[in-house]
Amino acid sequence: MLQAPRMSDLSTDVEQTTNRLFRVYNHYRVTVGIILVSALYLQNPSSVSQYLSPFYFEVAVICYLAIHVFTGFLLLAGFRPELRHAMVSVVLELLLISAMLLCGTGVSSGLGNMVVISVAAGNIILRGQLGTLLAAIASLGVVSQEIYRMVAQYSDVDDVFRAGILGVVYFATALLVKNLSIRIATSENLARKRAQNILELERLNHQIIQRMLTGIIVADEKGGVRMANQAAQSLLSVDDSHELTTLPEDLLHRLQEWQNDPSKKTTPFRGSANRAPLQANFAILQKEEGQDILIFLEDTGKIAQQAQQLKLASLGRLTAGIAHEIRNPLGAASHAAQLLLESPELTPPDKQMAEIILRHATRMNGIIENVLSLSRRKVSSPQMLSLIAWLTDFVCDYTAAGTRDAEIEILPLKKDIQGRFDPNHLNQILNNLVGNGLRYSKQESARSWVKLVVGEIEETGQAFIDVIDIGPGINEDQLNHLFEPFFTTDPKGTGLGLYLSKELCEANQAQLDYLTRQEGGGCFRITFPHPKRAI
Repeated sequence: MLQAPRMSDLSTDVEQTTNRLFRVYNHYRVTVGIILVSALYLQNPSSVSQYLSPFYFEVAVICYLAIHVFTGFLLLAGFRPELRHAMVSVVLELLLISAMLLCGTGVSSGLGNMVVISVAAGNIILRGQLGTLLAAIASLGVVSQEIYRMVAQYSDVDDVFRAGILGVVYFATALLVKNLSIRIATSENLARKRAQNILELERLNHQIIQRMLTGIIVADEKGGVRMANQAAQSLLSVDDSHELTTLPEDLLHRLQEWQNDPSKKTTPFRGSANRAPLQANFAILQKEEGQDILIFLEDTGKIAQQAQQLKLASLGRLTAGIAHEIRNPLGAASHAAQLLLESPELTPPDKQMAEIILRHATRMNGIIENVLSLSRRKVSSPQMLSLIAWLTDFVCDYTAAGTRDAEIEILPLKKDIQGRFDPNHLNQILNNLVGNGLRYSKQESARSWVKLVVGEIEETGQAFIDVIDIGPGINEDQLNHLFEPFFTTDPKGTGLGLYLSKELCEANQAQLDYLTRQEGGGCFRITFPHPKRAI
């Protein structure tokens, strides 16, 4: 939430400004005091005879320097004067100057001009009515001492008149400086408030950028990273303890492609082998000098999920009509083939043909069932699952359903592994993957064996399940078409099992990949979404 500037912050800034001005002014007074003391001991003895009281004049000059030197040491020691301290200090200075005028040669000495600077400085430091009070004290001090000197026959009426003129100058200086200081203070407060608002807006923008799910990177033209939000670091699998300083090679390559042809849309790339592909979009960020590149990274997993929902909705409407038109005649053909097989008069060649008809009718019915189950499935309802316990229950249910000869091993690589997934979808995926693994293992080695390895990727903290078999594996030609619909290496298969499993994984923002094993066999990996990612 954006907060307005606090008055305590503004008052603190005012105090800091006052302390800084007072410190500078005290340096001036120390310098003047040194000059006065030096002049006191270097002046002609004949001029001292014109003083009203040379001794007290000397005392006033030395006190002037000593007090301000002592004030300087207090400031160096960390003393922070308040307004009342500054007021007392300036009033004491005015009294000491008045004492110098009284004990010296009066306004004719020119020391009265120092009061103008003191009044001006006092109005800048104190501001308000206190500045006018200083002008009044200074005027009374100069005029009263000159009247006393005239009574003591050390000055004349002209000197009193000059003292009155100086009093008017003091008031004029106070009024002028006060108005200027008020304007300056108003400008300072306005600038301070604007700076505070800009700072708060900058903090707000920083929080918004850091909380965005879209990765945002600000980079220079050569690929050096100036800023990257948390989503970008997560999508690129950069550890939070490390700072992203340069663009990854794949992203840098796409930046160079975009720089060569800004109208061309770059192809997606993988931030890591265990994450969905990323789509990078680029924009120029103009600056006063040069330009930076603004990079937006979007996780194609969510985009694919939305596209999948639209695709399934269209597929559902299409398959509903096709199923209605095909299943009835297909069921009739299948039933007729079954009746034909029961006929005792059927010759062996005709019986073989009837079995082919029944087998292909059954296969076509399986294809329709798979397509309907894909198009009619509900939106995923992911839950946080304890994968080891869930797999244990799955294996018990699977073997109890008629596959008691199956050997299914569970190998946990870590305790208490959590994964977010729809349990119904995960059950359907593993039924297909484990069934395929058992079937191909038995074909290759006459042993129905599958191992389920449960682990966690160290770089990203994502859970995974590997379904490993001892079958013939998948060659490179088959791998390119493995997850395409209706592609199968089993003559009796429909070619929709892996496609359906892939779609269910994407609906849960998970990944299904095939991993090549050097020791032979096949391995399908389900990579779960990060447990902190909202689906």
